[in-house]
Amino acid sequence: MSRTIIKFIKKLLQSKQNNKLKQHSDYIIPRNQHHVSKTEISQNALKVLNHLNGAGFEAYLVGGSVRDLLLRKSPKDFDVATDAKPNQIKKLLRNARIIGRRFKLVHVLFHRDIIEVATFRGHEKPLIKKDEHRTNEKGMIVRDNVFGSLKEDAFRRDFTINSLYYDIQNACIIDYTGGFKDIKKRLIRMIGEPTTRFKEDPVRILRAIRFSGKLDFAIEPKTLQALKQSIHLLHDVPPSRLFDEIVKLYQCGQAKAVHTKLVEYGVYQALFPSTSQLFDSKYPVQKLMDVAFESTDARIKVGKPVIPSFILAVMLWFPFLDKKKQIENKKSDTLFSGLTAVEESMAHTLSEQCKLITIPKRHTQVIREIWMFQYRLQKRNHKRAINILQHPRFRAAYDFLGLRALAGDESIELAEWWTIFQDATLKEQNKMIAKQRRKR
Repeated sequence: MSRTIIKFIKKLLQSKQNNKLKQHSDYIIPRNQHHVSKTEISQNALKVLNHLNGAGFEAYLVGGSVRDLLLRKSPKDFDVATDAKPNQIKKLLRNARIIGRRFKLVHVLFHRDIIEVATFRGHEKPLIKKDEHRTNEKGMIVRDNVFGSLKEDAFRRDFTINSLYYDIQNACIIDYTGGFKDIKKRLIRMIGEPTTRFKEDPVRILRAIRFSGKLDFAIEPKTLQALKQSIHLLHDVPPSRLFDEIVKLYQCGQAKAVHTKLVEYGVYQALFPSTSQLFDSKYPVQKLMDVAFESTDARIKVGKPVIPSFILAVMLWFPFLDKKKQIENKKSDTLFSGLTAVEESMAHTLSEQCKLITIPKRHTQVIREIWMFQYRLQKRNHKRAINILQHPRFRAAYDFLGLRALAGDESIELAEWWTIFQDATLKEQNKMIAKQRRKR
């Protein structure tokens, strides 16, 4: 291809891009009014954007990545919004695959890195097919594949701070909803009428609180009022989806701040009623969660893993203990004949919680093991104590014991004993066991 033709194509594409930008000119924040730089964007995201722009499509970095860059944070993910349809994206990018039914998206795979590409969403139109947009009898959107323009897409997003678009070709930010100002004000504001938007997707309640806690942003008064009035709608969300959102809430790096807001606004009480009912009891419920979430945030800060089952084991520990006490007081009235009080209490506590939030079996099994270990760790006068150290669940159970001791639910002496024991030599371990045996 001659240089003349290449220059002509580039000029044509640039002219097309400039015409598109003129459509958004009243909502453009130029480069000299923000600090976001192309050098801060993932190379894989830039490849996707350049491919789409080079093929004549509109394509922008969008959402949380733009928000985080404006806050001088390192984005976890880089998402792209475009006017290209899913099939067009897949045809253009060999490493792309279409996913989802409720919301059709395209994942562009770069080994372990995934760039999510979404086609601009539009408003519901009179003559659309049922498989493109559908709401249930309660007004919740269950399918949304109506495509539209950039402006329509901006107003279909949830919060203003998540509706900013960065154009790599002109280094400008396009802002239809006032998100740029809200970031400066450190404010979470719903786009559109808040009550209606929460009804469309009640999970936005949890997202608002997550962003508020994670970013240390206030929730705008009208949005907060609608949020509190819409909490009951969370019971209409599939329990399996709620589990995913709970994990995000408590693994965002600000679990303690998020939890405080969940309780303050009454959301936690709706999702974990068995735990919240014990807030004013003799059990140190809040103290245990406080020390656990402080530990969780510290681990995430240094890049250590946090398993969802551990967090849930903390939150449901006292409902389990309370149920166990009830069963022990009514030995003749058991829910599962033949089971011990401990096993019976575990089964009841987890089954009741799963009615609201589905906890996958792989996690309920870990929760059971962590709880059961709390009784095994009390038995220090037998050589089996040495074998316990080799169990794959020992470390999580030991950490759980340590948190309980800090919260006043277990003796510090027991936690200190296991701290010393696991680092001692075999000879020293046998002496420690013998000493415990003599105390009996």
